[in-house]
Amino acid sequence: MIDVVAEFPDWKTCDRARLARDRSYDGVFFSGVKSTGIYCRPVCPVRPAKSENVGFYPTAAAAEQAGYRPCLRCRPEAAPGSPAWMGTATTVGRAMRLIHAGYLDNGTVHQLAETLGIGSRHLARLFSQHLGATPSQVAATVRLQRAKRLIDTTDLTLAEIAFASGFGSIRRFNAVFQKLYGRPPSSLRRP
Repeated sequence: MIDVVAEFPDWKTCDRARLARDRSYDGVFFSGVKSTGIYCRPVCPVRPAKSENVGFYPTAAAAEQAGYRPCLRCRPEAAPGSPAWMGTATTVGRAMRLIHAGYLDNGTVHQLAETLGIGSRHLARLFSQHLGATPSQVAATVRLQRAKRLIDTTDLTLAEIAFASGFGSIRRFNAVFQKLYGRPPSSLRRP
């Protein structure tokens, strides 16, 4: 994300960066061209406007508030720090937060994908690309970690832990622990 606390560059610095198409300033400021009513990123490929026709804004919202419309060439909505720039990692991050909150304990991957506004096949591709696992595999790992933490830190019975950590049955809880640790969950409890 762009550092909001960082000081906004002065007019001359912005103009030099715009004329040089300096990538290090992409997302730091936006330039509004008075003669066209369009605002751009500093890396815009179109011929630069005359300096006397340009004003600078710290955000795309500030440029729009000043009456400018976004450039169709450089697409200011895709500047660094914007949700579009963050791309698929944003979607995977939102999915991970929902999974950690227990969304897949009662819901399906299809419902999760619908909540995120994408298809379930696309969600599976994104998880494979970013995490190397499916949403179901990630949810199973989260469930198992939650259960292990409860075994280590609480005096709940194993049945209570199974359901509190999102397992649908005690049998599934035992099978998952047996498969991963090679022993039943009761053997992991400290005396």
